[in-house]
Amino acid sequence: MSTSNTRSGGLGSAAPTRRLSIAVPMLNEEKLVRQSLESLAAQEYADFTVVVVDNGSTDRSCRIVSAFAAEHPEMDIRLLHEAEKGTGAAADTGMRFGAEHGATWLARTDADCLAAKDWTARIVAGFRDGLELIAGQLVPRHDEGITRGERRMMLLAVEVASFFGRIRPGNKGEGYLGPYQMLPGCNMAITADMYVRSGGFPRTRIEDLHEDRALSNQVRKLTRNYALRRDVVVYGSSRRVKAWGLKNTLAWYADHRYRPEHVDIR
Repeated sequence: MSTSNTRSGGLGSAAPTRRLSIAVPMLNEEKLVRQSLESLAAQEYADFTVVVVDNGSTDRSCRIVSAFAAEHPEMDIRLLHEAEKGTGAAADTGMRFGAEHGATWLARTDADCLAAKDWTARIVAGFRDGLELIAGQLVPRHDEGITRGERRMMLLAVEVASFFGRIRPGNKGEGYLGPYQMLPGCNMAITADMYVRSGGFPRTRIEDLHEDRALSNQVRKLTRNYALRRDVVVYGSSRRVKAWGLKNTLAWYADHRYRPEHVDIR
């Protein structure tokens, strides 16, 4: 789907990307986006393009990204602007930018996450093993006041959610080539070819549809070459758990049974 009516250019927006292109959707992340970019700057495998897609920030997020890019000329950082509200829309814009500008492999994380130092290296290894879709391991950040016990409960909750995703009726049906694979939107990677063939992330708001689940189900109708790689690690924010509690957060991610007034917790 073309996004030329909503996408505007930014840092180096017309130049070809590197072989691995990383989409980073962003909305009002002035507190955390620099940390996320620093985690990418520290990667052991550094041959990648970062495509930050601003989704209407009203704070200093874009200025922080531009300043970081100026401070790190060795990195290939692009900044796009997506006017269509939604994590699906912003993520799709970033992923398609990579696919349309020469990338072979696409990855996604979020602007409130920290990538492990070997994140990109492990992703490239997965692709070289023949995978077309990689689901990574999501671990709570260590710097948000979560206790050790709460972190253990959150990790257990991820495993439980993954199990129930496999038996959930909405993830079953005709045409699937393999079992359901939970796909953390902030820690995943896919070949550019598969992203285009599968239709990519639906251009939706997170309030309406979890775009990562939809993409997982689209891909497994086309290939069996997808898997969870636990060595592909991203440390994600626990802001929703802290604001809503673990039970409500799980209900939100399961099927929107819990519907808070404010979704974009900052």
